Amino acid sequence: MSNELVTVAADGVQAAGDLGNVQSPETYVGYERSENFVSLGGVFRDIRHAYSAPATPQKNQWALEGDWTVDGEKAVLDGPRGRIVNRFHARDLHLVLGPANDSKPVRFRVLIDGKPPGNDHGFDTDGEGRGIVTEQRLYQLIRQSQGARDRTFEIEFLDPGAEAFAFTFG
Repeated sequence: MSNELVTVAADGVQAAGDLGNVQSPETYVGYERSENFVSLGGVFRDIRHAYSAPATPQKNQWALEGDWTVDGEKAVLDGPRGRIVNRFHARDLHLVLGPANDSKPVRFRVLIDGKPPGNDHGFDTDGEGRGIVTEQRLYQLIRQSQGARDRTFEIEFLDPGAEAFAFTFG
């Protein structure tokens, strides 16, 4: 038996987060545990509503835009297109997503400060910010190559039926 130590080289969503520099808390999308929601008019519980996002959310604020139904645990995109905006401070941004009950894939595109992420894309996006929701799970959308700082994140869903549950940061 050997007493040598093993070094683990995790990557993607398994890679360790930069927790010492995270200034954004886990953020729930459903109204039961949601905080810092700033869409105009607030949340409309359990009914379809056309949401509007403010032009410039403050750090740790988030908003919906488009036709969404928000329940206690999640928001479901009812219209053909919709966005979620989040101002955050962390190296990594993850979002628990899934397709609605019909399980059709949902295409999306992410932006940081209004631009494609380039080298700051996550495991589940490319440099142009493109990705596809195929199952309910945690999606790594942003991994900033230059470390944590205040940024504005946007995800635009290009198909109806996206379900969004919670943001996590690393």
